[in-house]
Amino acid sequence: MTSSEASTQRIPPFVSLGSARAMVAPSIAPTDSWNHLNSVTNRSKSAAVSRETESVSGNIMDSIDDSSPIARDLAHENKRRERLIGRELPKPEKTRVFTVSNQKGGVGKTTTTVNIAAALAAAGLKVLVIDIDPQGNASTALGIEHHADVDSIYDVLINDVPLKDVVAPCPDIDNLICAPATIHLAGAEIELVSLVAREQRLRRAIDVYAKEREKSGEARLDYIFIDCPPSLGLLTVNAFCAASEVLIPIQCEYYALEGLSQLLKNIEMIQKHLNADLVVSTILLTMYDGRTNLAAQVAAEVRQHFPDQVLGAVVPRSVRISEAPSYQQTVMTYDPSSSGALSYLEAAAEIAER
Repeated sequence: MTSSEASTQRIPPFVSLGSARAMVAPSIAPTDSWNHLNSVTNRSKSAAVSRETESVSGNIMDSIDDSSPIARDLAHENKRRERLIGRELPKPEKTRVFTVSNQKGGVGKTTTTVNIAAALAAAGLKVLVIDIDPQGNASTALGIEHHADVDSIYDVLINDVPLKDVVAPCPDIDNLICAPATIHLAGAEIELVSLVAREQRLRRAIDVYAKEREKSGEARLDYIFIDCPPSLGLLTVNAFCAASEVLIPIQCEYYALEGLSQLLKNIEMIQKHLNADLVVSTILLTMYDGRTNLAAQVAAEVRQHFPDQVLGAVVPRSVRISEAPSYQQTVMTYDPSSSGALSYLEAAAEIAER
């Protein structure tokens, strides 16, 4: 499938959450809010769908039982989707700032950042993603340009460029904006060393941006997600100082547990010396493979040690989640009917209702 073909087959977020029958609809208008799921799903069932096709689809869904593992999984996913229909996510009393961090690479930090941000934005909440990873993967997933000539979060941190001059809207999802990262960030760690208040520069930029939005009459941001590099350098320290909450994605493997203890020690140091308000509020289990005992053991151990922080939602290994960035999309727009999209929707709802 070419990129142009993929763009013609994009499915708006949350369209197919109502039931599996919605997947037979060829064309559906986009929607921003979970409040409209019922009406959108109903429209999708009737639009350009023959009575014969709808009847066959209905018979298939009605015949699903738990007589096989695949049938059980389908029935379970359908019930999970139905629980999300019409679900209205509450607005927080003030802007919630999350740092998404784990010094171990490949645990799903960027994927978690962009997909939870997309899910909240599609529910009508105002969301900002700040990409401070020099790789710029979050910027790619949200379809934001981040080549060397683009003003980026590097210019905000090093050259005091206002954040409002850097943020760009996500082309696929309303209410979602992003401050992109460029390759220049790779040298920012060294340049920050000699600057005044080097640990607080991102926090001050966010505070100024919030005041500018208020002064210009723009709506207050509901959520800010900061995507960190897989390290514990000055960029990550800036993210910790700017945030009030930490979201830790944990891959369901043994090495992830070793890295978690080191990360928590660093967070304790930040709390003691730089940001007393910082708390580890959320832990999300990612890349869960239910076929292995190891994944179940790691999940059980994390839940035992952090019963209040671990979300009930678990993100499985999913090809769709991996494919989405190659089309500069989140899985929410690439394939909202996938199990990965459903898991991130559930995680976003849990975070919003905490």
